[in-house]
Amino acid sequence: MASLLAYPPLVPARMVRRYKRFLAQVEFPDGRREEVHCPNSGRMTGCWAPGRPVLLTRAANPARRLRHTLELVRMPRSWVCVNTLMANRVAREAVRHGLIPELSGFAFERAEASVGDSRFDLLLTQNSQSCHVEVKSVTLVQSGQARFPDAVTARGLKHVLELTALARSGRKAALLFLVMRNDARSFAPASDIDPGFAAAVAAAQRAGVLILARHVRIAPRGFSLGEALPVEI
Repeated sequence: MASLLAYPPLVPARMVRRYKRFLAQVEFPDGRREEVHCPNSGRMTGCWAPGRPVLLTRAANPARRLRHTLELVRMPRSWVCVNTLMANRVAREAVRHGLIPELSGFAFERAEASVGDSRFDLLLTQNSQSCHVEVKSVTLVQSGQARFPDAVTARGLKHVLELTALARSGRKAALLFLVMRNDARSFAPASDIDPGFAAAVAAAQRAGVLILARHVRIAPRGFSLGEALPVEI
């Protein structure tokens, strides 16, 4: 399948360490070390380690303090996309290309659509019907099972509760977990990490929220949407 999104030329390096939530240190092939932006607020459990190959994008703005952004980390069985913003872009393109059957017929209306005091990643429309979609970027895989979250997420819980309220009011709502690596066979909420979130997802499903998980094929050249993953709730 052709890539939904293509990367610009990527810069190779190796991971030294990740720290202070949004920062990492990498080492380039010439031995030079540099602090780079890490666009991921989670723990990144199991998807980075010192010495791992990484790929970076370079900022177009020469005045930017951090010239590079961490994009991909090479783990033993897969590249892992750690830039959480890419999941939203993949989801948007997948909807535009009609690649998610459960959302077939819906068109992308806009991103960051507000409902009350909350914003959801995608607003889709079909005639007079709307569908709010929240997208979660999944990087944690254990024994072939993709899991979310990798740390307690109050924000994620709030989104699930609000999607549940939408579904109970008769509106269409979906929670889309995009697994941003190539080595998962199924998906489940991480009840051992955040039992409140896992319980809320189960309640959302009972209320009619679509709970979807898709595998995203990751390669240095770009992204393509993979198969649907079984959701174990």
